[in-house]
Amino acid sequence: MSRINRRDCLKGLGVSLALPLMDSLGWADTKAAKPPVRLGFMYMPHGVIMDQFWPASSETFLSSPPPALESLRPVLNQCVVMKGISGVPIAPFNGAPHALELSTWLTAMLPAADKRHEINIAISADQIAANHVGAFTALPSLELATMPQTWKENQEGLNEGYYSHCSFRSPTQAVPAEVNPRNVLYRLFNKQERGGGAAHESSPLSSLDRSLLDIVLGGARDLRRTLPVSDQRKLDEYLDSVRSVERRIAAIEYRQKDAAMEKAGVRASKRHASDSPPIEIRIPDGEKRSEYMQVMCDLNILAFQTDTTRVSTYIGSTPNGASYPELGFNDQHHSNTHHNDDPEKVRKIARITEFNIAQFAYMVKKMANLREAGGTLLDNCIMMWGSGLEDGNKHTRESLPFVIAGKGGGSIKTGRFFSDTKGNQGDLLTTLLACAGIPIDRPVGIATKQIEELKA
Repeated sequence: MSRINRRDCLKGLGVSLALPLMDSLGWADTKAAKPPVRLGFMYMPHGVIMDQFWPASSETFLSSPPPALESLRPVLNQCVVMKGISGVPIAPFNGAPHALELSTWLTAMLPAADKRHEINIAISADQIAANHVGAFTALPSLELATMPQTWKENQEGLNEGYYSHCSFRSPTQAVPAEVNPRNVLYRLFNKQERGGGAAHESSPLSSLDRSLLDIVLGGARDLRRTLPVSDQRKLDEYLDSVRSVERRIAAIEYRQKDAAMEKAGVRASKRHASDSPPIEIRIPDGEKRSEYMQVMCDLNILAFQTDTTRVSTYIGSTPNGASYPELGFNDQHHSNTHHNDDPEKVRKIARITEFNIAQFAYMVKKMANLREAGGTLLDNCIMMWGSGLEDGNKHTRESLPFVIAGKGGGSIKTGRFFSDTKGNQGDLLTTLLACAGIPIDRPVGIATKQIEELKA
């Protein structure tokens, strides 16, 4: 069977749109006709309420998960939770826990103490992976965020960029993340330069809205007639996901416009005076944060499903500045983490943690329901959710919360909870890269080994 470059499939249509893996199409850049392993990282700041996050035991992990992990119950058999992964010790920056919780998360390394006013840390694990597999895809990596990366503070004199970046292309170059879902969609589907160059910025987004799906669907109908039944179903499933993402973004923009009119005193013509005002979706801190985050998760899924990229990061929230009115309170996340055992503040932090994990669960459950190469998309992914602090009240880092979802193409044995893991976050990152097939010529950050018990 011949192997073709899927990125060229729709070249004649004037767009560069990758297709999902089909049995009758092979991966042109791999020797074996099997899907590549994708790596995804999703972040939440400020740690967790530990007695509501850690499972009671390995035996009850699947049947009786703790409250924080309840949303993952349907896919816990495809997850691994490891207690005991320590963070990077932050001395001599003891007064900078929030500047370092995110910036050390994927680097497992402290900034240079003698150059603290500028970015000087280490290449991050996602970019190590992108350097190896990025040549095979239109985008080497995809960086997403819920909030603009503009927080202004200088704990311990550290560069303010450390507050809001987790991806570093080199020790001195932070990678910016995109917060606008429409820009992400445009970046994924706009015509690429040959060789994976940047998307053309000049074409208006409105033309994408009007014509892209029509063009793709027209070409897909022609392609569909040449495919076996099993591949026709995969193509239909993929196109449904494209439509779903477009509808979600359109709905958000409609409500934003409606809310802006309402705020200006202009009542939308289709609304009644007795109606409640529409929710104002402010990106990044609108009241319906779940809808915004799920759009970003959908875009992440779509990028993996189409092999547009094999590496992604999603900063669900950055230290300071985030609130969750959707949960029934407007207090900022950070202020509640210093709860001093106040039951009401503890309850709010627990709800924020459950909410953030639920968005991760939304993504991995959807991946688990997308067929790919005799299995699922999740089977061929390694998705990591976690935080750069263990306990936001005390800023501890002895046992960082992590959830690993996906089997990594068979490299990870899932459905397990390890109650006493011996290792640090550099060890974990090094292990995940190895499971993804990324050659490691040196440990990530403070790593000294790989965590062998994680592997299949």
